[in-house]
Amino acid sequence: MGLVVQKFGGTSVGSAERIKNVAERVIEEKQRGNDVVVVVSAMGKTTDDLVNLAGELTERPSKREMDVLLSTGEQITISLLAMALNAKQVDAISFTGWQAGIQTEGVHGNARILNIEAERIQAQLKLGKVVIVAGFQGATEEGAITTLGRGGSDTTAVALAAALKADKCDIYTDVTGVFTTDPRYIKNARKLLSVSYDEMLELANLGAGVLHPRAVEYAKNYQVPLVVRSSMEREEGTIIEEEVSMEQNLVVRGVAFEDNITSVTVFGLKNPLTSLSTIFTTLAAHHINVDIIIQSLTDQKTMNVSFSIKDSDLAETVKVLEENKAALSYEKVTSEQGLAKVSIVGSGMISNPGVAADMFKVLASEDIIIKMVSTSEIKVSTVIVKEKMVQAVEALHDAFELSSVPVIA
Repeated sequence: MGLVVQKFGGTSVGSAERIKNVAERVIEEKQRGNDVVVVVSAMGKTTDDLVNLAGELTERPSKREMDVLLSTGEQITISLLAMALNAKQVDAISFTGWQAGIQTEGVHGNARILNIEAERIQAQLKLGKVVIVAGFQGATEEGAITTLGRGGSDTTAVALAAALKADKCDIYTDVTGVFTTDPRYIKNARKLLSVSYDEMLELANLGAGVLHPRAVEYAKNYQVPLVVRSSMEREEGTIIEEEVSMEQNLVVRGVAFEDNITSVTVFGLKNPLTSLSTIFTTLAAHHINVDIIIQSLTDQKTMNVSFSIKDSDLAETVKVLEENKAALSYEKVTSEQGLAKVSIVGSGMISNPGVAADMFKVLASEDIIIKMVSTSEIKVSTVIVKEKMVQAVEALHDAFELSSVPVIA
């Protein structure tokens, strides 16, 4: 007998009928002789509806109270799934995040898991019960309810799998696995048999919405075997593991993209030696995520710094910079919206020089101007205008022969 953690996203539990389908998948795993812990998200668009409801009352709701509000979505799902399983004579019990022993830092809206006291879950598993845990939520040591940010249910599932030393963690979603790019945009996208932790982490960070980056980080750190598969279709998914067999020796294994990018430029920084550390320490203290960074020295011995952020962080970024203008000692701040980030990812880049140059040639042939660039050993990211995003993805997907990856059933 093994232990399997299953995670079902909002689409998978979006109606009573779909919750019944999830119950069947849980029962199938139980019938294989495994103990089962199930992590679920809120039903369908419940979280969005709750956010909109709060917005009808105030433009700036308290982050603490938003966590209290949003955590109710998953509580609905865990109780309904427990009822569905009980109706099929399967003994099941539901736990909120804090009842399950998930302890987090005190950052409302985007907390990190610090510890999981799993004794309560283990006790129920020993009694033969299916344990259902609300994803996306936990509590601080003082008992304040917190949420883990969008996609946090993935993180809950992998963290529980690590704490419980589960044999595997199945992430059930509305797609059949990890694809070479988003099949909703690119019709020739192909499902991959396997992806390495590092590749998946880059893809998740760069816009591939199939898995939350923190979940992949947990899986890599604790060597949790992950499988991404469909909750509706009975077919093999994509295995995420340390080492993978390269389909057709592909150098690039995926193209990721996101269209909510803003570029911010800070002009006339007067202390080139310390300005970078001061700016980004200040932004980090306000939990503003900065991605691509470019700096340049001017003839006047000052420095200009450009960096990319999410559109949603622009107002807060400008506010923080203006509040700290005296300490940062700069002349002005400008921003450019309507941008997108397009990236190629693949472990094969390490041993194949010239991949970045090939990417730039492809984009140039499509008359696409590159505004910013960032590279690592296994990825190259470019910032371009949003209107050219899909065109760029299609061109890169074809140029790196990802359309020819065999379809995996």
